[in-house]
Amino acid sequence: MKAPAASIALVVPSGVALLVISLSTYEALRDSADAYYDRYRFGHVFANVKRASLHLEQRIKALDGVQTVALRVSKQAVLDIEAFPEPLMGRLVSIPEGRQPLLNQLVLRRGRLVEPGRSDEVVINESFAKEHGLKPGDTLAAIIDDSKAVLCIVGIVMSPEFIYVIKPFALIPDKKRFGILWMGRKALEAADDYAGAFNELSLTVSLGIDTRRIVQALDTMLAPYGAVGAIDRKDHLSAWFVENELQQNQTSAQILPTIFLLVAAFLTSTVLARLIATERGEIGLMKAFGYSNVQVGWHYLKLVLAITALGILLWWGLGAMLGRLSTENYIQTLNFPLLIYQPGPGSFLIGAVASITVAMLATARAVRGAAQMPPIVAMNPPAPPSYQLGTLVPGRVADGLDESTRIVFRQIRRWPGRALITVLGFAGALAMMVLSLLFYDAIDEIAQAHFDEVQREDVALGFGNPQATTVLHEIERLPGVLLAEPMRIVPADLSVGHRRHRGTLHGLPEDASLARIYDSYIGMLAFLSLDELNVLLGDRPVTE
Repeated sequence: MKAPAASIALVVPSGVALLVISLSTYEALRDSADAYYDRYRFGHVFANVKRASLHLEQRIKALDGVQTVALRVSKQAVLDIEAFPEPLMGRLVSIPEGRQPLLNQLVLRRGRLVEPGRSDEVVINESFAKEHGLKPGDTLAAIIDDSKAVLCIVGIVMSPEFIYVIKPFALIPDKKRFGILWMGRKALEAADDYAGAFNELSLTVSLGIDTRRIVQALDTMLAPYGAVGAIDRKDHLSAWFVENELQQNQTSAQILPTIFLLVAAFLTSTVLARLIATERGEIGLMKAFGYSNVQVGWHYLKLVLAITALGILLWWGLGAMLGRLSTENYIQTLNFPLLIYQPGPGSFLIGAVASITVAMLATARAVRGAAQMPPIVAMNPPAPPSYQLGTLVPGRVADGLDESTRIVFRQIRRWPGRALITVLGFAGALAMMVLSLLFYDAIDEIAQAHFDEVQREDVALGFGNPQATTVLHEIERLPGVLLAEPMRIVPADLSVGHRRHRGTLHGLPEDASLARIYDSYIGMLAFLSLDELNVLLGDRPVTE
């Protein structure tokens, strides 16, 4: 039985390997993310305002449960790198000169942090630096509001706040065209006239404190300063993407091993049933010499256990090795500076128990049939199947078929269960193939609908602050512009009853032809006419 045993030993515990890989990868990523967040003091609650005084810090600290508060200035900028032909977007974030910030601290990969008295020094995120080959000592230009500054890179860093670096209104990370730059607090205040003020805050809370209460208190306190609503860490854009990756990995740990275990169950049942059919005479002889039903059944169960156990030992080691490789790939993709891979015994035990249980259940029917078979029956050949008159197709149709075709229909009628399982197996395989090929067509359809029907513009121009509608006429006079349309996008909390979602309000012209509403369900977006949105916000007519 070397070949069948090898098949069972490879297929049955392969579900163990997948389970070990998926669970150990999930546990390692979870431990690594938690350690990264704790070691570099990633905030628990975040909030943005248009502009607020630093005197608010004491009021925020006085909130029950607040542990540490960090205020800073953040500003969008246009970056210009000489070797790259396109303008780039960047986000400037203030940090204390000469030391780490209180929260959202930086992982220094190369170089140093900015020093006091050096207003032109910045440190940049590692992924952006790698894409452009930047290193400490290089320079780049940044346009902040209406002024241009040449900045010197003194360090390459990573941050738990920007694991996923996504520019505003983008769908996926773009490491090449969007970068994060940390600049000295005094230098950024002077560049954007934020002396004694801030526009971003983050804070940590004591253990066991409900952050929802802190978020509500911050919303009330910061509302007069143009706040768009505080958010919990789980709603932070980068942390949300990381959590989504972890959840996908956890889902894979539930689905993929199940598929392999079902295939393994079918294979084990088939092999053992054929073995028992071959050894009917031996089984009858054993029963005739006095072996009990339990002893006969245990004989075959031991065979299955031995084969499965060999496979489990093999796949335990392979699963642990592949789990580490999978975790390392994830760590590189997520830009974690540390890796904690310490798979616990839980995933190994769960995989082993699952494999043994599946093998036992798959062979239970065949083993029970062999154990309960009377000696006189077992020592005789199996009775031939009982045939009876009947047909799957009407008589006249059957008369027109050749002999081979009628044999096919006769077999289907005699063993309908076997035929049904075979049909379902082929249908499932075909469905998986169609599903995998359909994915490419679906992506093409989504892209075509999005860029041909919804977002039909060639260039989207964004402003950091709302602009007067006269700016639109200036843009229309630019060379090559055929049509320009205004729009306005503001963040908002959308609520229906007890449900609440952090989303955006889009203001569009009523006769918009470039940015259009394509379907009745867009998904987590609320659309208004541009005039209605301006009235809602109490502003004069503006465009973004």
